[in-house]
Amino acid sequence: MATIEVLSPGIQTTVQDYPGRVGHLASGYYPAGPMDHYSHRLANALVGNDPGAATLEITLGKIGLRFSDTVDIAVTGAKADVSVNGEPVAHSAVVTVPAGGELRVGGASDTGFRLYLAVAGGIDIPAVLGSRATYTMGQLGGVEGRALRKGDVLPIGGDDGGKRYELAAPLPEHTHEWVLDVTPGPHATPEYLDEQDLETLFATPWQVDRNANRTGVRLEARRLKWARASGGIAGGHPSNILDNGYPLGGINLNGDTPVILAPDGPTAGGFVVVAVVCHASLWKLGQLRPGTDTVRLNLITIEQAQARAEELDRSIAESLKEIS
Repeated sequence: MATIEVLSPGIQTTVQDYPGRVGHLASGYYPAGPMDHYSHRLANALVGNDPGAATLEITLGKIGLRFSDTVDIAVTGAKADVSVNGEPVAHSAVVTVPAGGELRVGGASDTGFRLYLAVAGGIDIPAVLGSRATYTMGQLGGVEGRALRKGDVLPIGGDDGGKRYELAAPLPEHTHEWVLDVTPGPHATPEYLDEQDLETLFATPWQVDRNANRTGVRLEARRLKWARASGGIAGGHPSNILDNGYPLGGINLNGDTPVILAPDGPTAGGFVVVAVVCHASLWKLGQLRPGTDTVRLNLITIEQAQARAEELDRSIAESLKEIS
C-alpha cells in the first residue's frame, strides 16, 4: 500500500474529511472536518477524489512529507511555496510526486492561514463514527485524535485513475478584511441585547483575537450595554443562559467577547448565541489570521443563506476544467 511519511509536521497538521462527523451532536461530538471546506473540496476535485475524501489540513505551512509511491497531489488554501525534491511546483494544481519523493510546503504568505493537501485516492485511515476527521477536543478520529507528529505514516487509498482537473476560473481571494454572512439569533433579540448592541455587533468590524483555533475563533472584547442586568435564573453576567445546544458557526457572547464556534467546538453551553455563520461563509474561518485580520458580520435571511450555499457549491465545479 502507498504511504505518506511525516518528516516535519508543521505547527498543526491534522487529517480531515468533509462534512466531518455529522449526526452526533447529541452525543457530545462536534463534526470536526476542515476549517476551510472550500479549499478542502477544491483540492479533492483537482485530483479526482470524492469531495469527502480525507485530506491534510496544514496550519501556516512548513511541512515535509515523503511518498512511498508515485502519486498525484494538489495543495490549496493559503498561498505558500511548494516543492518536490527541491524543485518548485504549482499551488492549486495537480502535481505528480515520484516514488520516494519529498514534498515540502513553506510558510503561508501574508494572507490566509491554512493549506489543504489532497492525494489521489485519499488518506485511508479508519473511520470513527462514520468519519476520518480529527476531532482534537475529543481526541477522536485522524491519527489517535491528535495532530500529526514526525514519523507518522499514513496509508493512501487506491487511486481509481479518476479524472484530473485544472483551474479555469479565479479562486476567492484571501484578505485581511473579511465579511461573514450570518443569520440572526436565536438570542439577538431585545430580551437579551440593547439596540445599540445590535448595531455594534452587525455594523462594525471586529479584530480576530490571537486566541483563535479549531475550537473557536475569538474576537476582540467590547463593552456591550445589554438589555438586562444579569443572566436571570442562569445567574451572573447577562450573557449567561441555561445550557443549550450550540450550532456549528454559532457566535456566542462569552461575557462581552464574541466567539465563533469552529468545527472542533463544544456542542452545548450557557452563553447566548447572537448569530450563526452561514455555510457559504464558514470556509473563511479557516483562513482568518489571528491577531491580524478583521471580520464584519453581514446579516442575511435564511433564504439568502440557502441561495449562497448553492452558489458556492456550483462555483467549485465551474472553476475546474478537465485536463486532456
